[in-house]
Amino acid sequence: MINKGLNFLSFNKLQLMDSKKEKIVYIVHSIDTEGPLVESIETTFHRLDTILGIKMKPSEQTLKKIQSQELDLGGKEEIASKIFSPHLLDYNDSWEKLEKMLLKIMDSKFRKKIPDSFGNGWIFNWHCLDHVGYKTNPVCRDFGHHKIFDRYKNMIEKTKSGQDSIHWHFHPMSFYKEANRRGNSFFNSFHLHEVLCRKIIEREWFPKVYRAGFHLERNDINLFLEQWIPFDISNQSVKDMSLEDKQADQQKERFADWRLAIDDWSTYHPSHDNYQLKGNCRRVIARCLNLLTRQTNINQEEVNKAFERANKELPTILGITNHDFRNMANEIIPFQEMLLKAKEKFPDVKFVYSEAVDAFRNILYGKNYNFGKLVLDVSLEKNSNIWRLNIKMKEGKIFGPQPYLAIKTKDGKFYHDNLDLVELDKEWSFTFDEDTIKSEDISILGVASNDKYANSFVKIIYATEE
Repeated sequence: MINKGLNFLSFNKLQLMDSKKEKIVYIVHSIDTEGPLVESIETTFHRLDTILGIKMKPSEQTLKKIQSQELDLGGKEEIASKIFSPHLLDYNDSWEKLEKMLLKIMDSKFRKKIPDSFGNGWIFNWHCLDHVGYKTNPVCRDFGHHKIFDRYKNMIEKTKSGQDSIHWHFHPMSFYKEANRRGNSFFNSFHLHEVLCRKIIEREWFPKVYRAGFHLERNDINLFLEQWIPFDISNQSVKDMSLEDKQADQQKERFADWRLAIDDWSTYHPSHDNYQLKGNCRRVIARCLNLLTRQTNINQEEVNKAFERANKELPTILGITNHDFRNMANEIIPFQEMLLKAKEKFPDVKFVYSEAVDAFRNILYGKNYNFGKLVLDVSLEKNSNIWRLNIKMKEGKIFGPQPYLAIKTKDGKFYHDNLDLVELDKEWSFTFDEDTIKSEDISILGVASNDKYANSFVKIIYATEE
């Protein structure tokens, strides 16, 4: 695959070319934003069996003994106590409880309790998920398109948190369509294109930055992202996987498999055949470790490593992630204390709380780079019963091989299809007829794209016949 962006060699050159570049670490907090979560004691003990292979009769008393490591679990006492710690089981189990937390952490008093090196407050990157298409829902997810997206958009407006951004998170569908289970494939996720089509047509929004659902990428996911999403903050590579090795659902490189990826806090363009390896793909992947969860957690050593890299005049993204359904304040504060300790060790290094797109742009191109804009000329040509959508580049250059086409029919269904290539990188079309979708069935069309700088373009056409 031809790289339309920087390859990793030119990227490294860019990082080193400016001798006056600041020694700076960009702190990017990317939250898997999924809304409230409810877990019964029975579900908790079912996870104990699934994750560690331990069958026990559910009870609060037994749970407390597991948390305090009072039971013989065959060498799995420590990992069991961490997976089922009081903190990890203290869920925001309603929107009322979750929004109470949000009002606290999105307030300027909390944001600026520990300011960054420039005196600015904490920034949140909300990677919103749509819970749709499931048959069962034992954890009481809030089902429906835009349910999470709209809540956070409104909360950002309500709290005047313009420094925050909404980005994209997606859970591949399980075979049995259970809301508490994980899937491995975008190809098997029938709801994928409807999610994106609805975001384009109903919210005039297209994602720029991706956070992997379940920390998982596979080759089909790699190739899908490579067509449209320039920035990906999902790399969870760590050297010490000792605790993870005891977890049954992490055995044999299942789910969060980043063992071959770089772990030095640099970013990279992935390989066409393996998302973990450096290659010539377009998008850029950054590293992102967890806050106080059961695996791949950030620690002082990792924070120091990011500062040490920046101290060599290599602008660095230090990504962290967690979930909105837990008490985020109790996870952010210990991390901020790590930042202050690292700052003492590397006094010349500055750290800045950052929106994700800004961080990627700054480390790849520098603060003063002219990112331009992306503009497409989109028109609908109507000839009798055959309509043709015409798309031409007007300004800039799209990120992938084609813009994203979203179609809504008059019966309320959403479809995506490939465009016809008219001229490479410059012009595309799509014909509506009996071989695709008949013109009389079209309600709304949407065209969206990013460029490699994460400039977005979205155009909506209402296809009512004149």
